[in-house]
Amino acid sequence: MAHDLTPPDPAGILDLIEAFRRSKTMFAAVSLGVFDALAAGPQSLSNLAPQLGANPDALERLLDACVGLQLLAKGAHHYENTPAATAYLTATSPQRLTGYVNYSNTVLWKLWAHLEDAVREGSHRWQQVYGWDGPIFAHFFNTEESKREFLMGMHGLGMMSSPHVAGAFDLSRFRRVVDLGGATGHLALAACQRWPELKGVVFDLAAAVPLAREIVGASDVADRVEVVAGDFFTDPLPEADLYALGRILHDWSDDKIVTLLSKVYEALPPGGALLIAEKLLLDDKTGPRSAQMQSLNMLCCTEGKERTLAEYETLLLTAGFAHVIGRRTNAPLDAVLAVKGTESQARPVTPNGAVSH
Repeated sequence: MAHDLTPPDPAGILDLIEAFRRSKTMFAAVSLGVFDALAAGPQSLSNLAPQLGANPDALERLLDACVGLQLLAKGAHHYENTPAATAYLTATSPQRLTGYVNYSNTVLWKLWAHLEDAVREGSHRWQQVYGWDGPIFAHFFNTEESKREFLMGMHGLGMMSSPHVAGAFDLSRFRRVVDLGGATGHLALAACQRWPELKGVVFDLAAAVPLAREIVGASDVADRVEVVAGDFFTDPLPEADLYALGRILHDWSDDKIVTLLSKVYEALPPGGALLIAEKLLLDDKTGPRSAQMQSLNMLCCTEGKERTLAEYETLLLTAGFAHVIGRRTNAPLDAVLAVKGTESQARPVTPNGAVSH
């Protein structure tokens, strides 16, 4: 019997060898100001190099690489931003992700360099890289501008997911949603835009309040959303029949999550609910890749991880919730709804594609 001596396709391996180079190319272009310099229109290499303080030959290589990554378009004598670069990589865009890009470049990049040690020890890398016991964000966001840009980066990410999360279940029976750790308020705003009878509260640390008030004030539901300063671990929670936690639970250990969920459960009236926005791992944890990569990111920089719906259900049931439904979306985050009370009191609509335990 003849054996097939054809070697396996190496394309996947070669792609992964190159993958970090593609990320760093985008990070460097944002850091150097390439996309901001082109925000007003096309420019030539000879004009861009002195503006950016860059070597012309080296800059040409970076710009051409950005063309290859479909971040720039190239004409006969000029470069220009693609629509995606204009929307997400320029400092003047309300959808910008530049704050999170720069955080990934200057902070996460160094933490990920020690992934092997994180796997060996099962803990984050803040002490190893920065000499701190935890992610002391004040060291990085020590100016209003840097803090604002990071929050706006998270806002850009949130705008991609929050409308999908807010529409994953029928929330029409609820009257007041409090988004715990709500940052710029994108989830509370999306919920109020989707459900006209709903009023919202953005509840976050005092440092996040000024930008949240600015974002909320500019929205079309500003009259139904308020912003309140507080710490959801230590302060009383504002009254609500629906609480929300978006990209919060994946930061924490199981014990801290149960503590927070129990506090939310006690604050809810019977029949009240908790809406969770997180990316759900498949039950066997073989995907999706974005959740697997984020779980490794959590290993490097927090005490948390990404979880399956069954794992979230276990935590929610431990805290007292009676009925848990998950919904996978086509957005970066999925949705989970947990109801307080007996199953007969829990009447969330289960849309097509929902997974229920």
